[in-house]
Amino acid sequence: MKLGLINSAWLGSPVGTAEGIRRSREIGFDTIDIMADPLEIDVKERRLIKDTCREAGLPVISVCCCALGIADFNRAVREYHVERVKAHLDLVYELVGRNLLLVLGEYIWQMEVITPQDQWKWAVEAVRELGDYAAGLGLEIAIELEPFHLSLVNTLPKMVDFLNDADHPAVRANLDISHLALAHTPAEDIPKLQGKIAHVHFSDCDGSKHGDLPPGRGVVNFRPYLAQLKKLGFGGTLSIELEYSPNPEKIVEWVTEAYRETDKLMQEIGLRT
Repeated sequence: MKLGLINSAWLGSPVGTAEGIRRSREIGFDTIDIMADPLEIDVKERRLIKDTCREAGLPVISVCCCALGIADFNRAVREYHVERVKAHLDLVYELVGRNLLLVLGEYIWQMEVITPQDQWKWAVEAVRELGDYAAGLGLEIAIELEPFHLSLVNTLPKMVDFLNDADHPAVRANLDISHLALAHTPAEDIPKLQGKIAHVHFSDCDGSKHGDLPPGRGVVNFRPYLAQLKKLGFGGTLSIELEYSPNPEKIVEWVTEAYRETDKLMQEIGLRT
């Protein structure tokens, strides 16, 4: 299994796009994931990302996309988000990546007025269309489990249901280990997604709220989750997710700590290749 970093770790720090990519390789990461909106960056930034990753020998695995309006009750809003996700898939293809990490939205108005069943159906229909588009590019979509109360996919059983309803070979799951812990999902449940895991995110938390901390700074017991991934023969990439460091001036130390502690855990379980 390869160890990667989502480049959003450098957000809010003095480290810019190109330097962040180079620093990631110097620290020891095998791969990188890109958080960049193709509707906001220009052609120069796109070229900068691609060229710097190539020069650093750091392949892009995933591009991250939050499409929170993909299940909106307004058709025009849903259609906009589908087109925006397609633009992200184009960026994955341009960067020679493997998958699009897709964050779906939440039920609006506390699941009142607009029925949850309708919002679920709209999300499934949109993702199925996006699965067709991704497959045409030779890519996959990795749906992220978000552990928030009103998120459409906020538990492992709901992930299973969503993937079954979408029923598309190019649509698979992202497993974020701290999100599983926050959703009170034991590691023993991971085999329910056997053959459907495209990507893994890795960070720590305090056990009660979203954290994106370096492993060891929170309370997550990572070893059982890693052991299950090994047992399932998952051979993809584990990407560390760190965002909004509490001390941006020491971001390099923050990222280095996360790399060191994660590598130690992976080596202990026999996962690092």
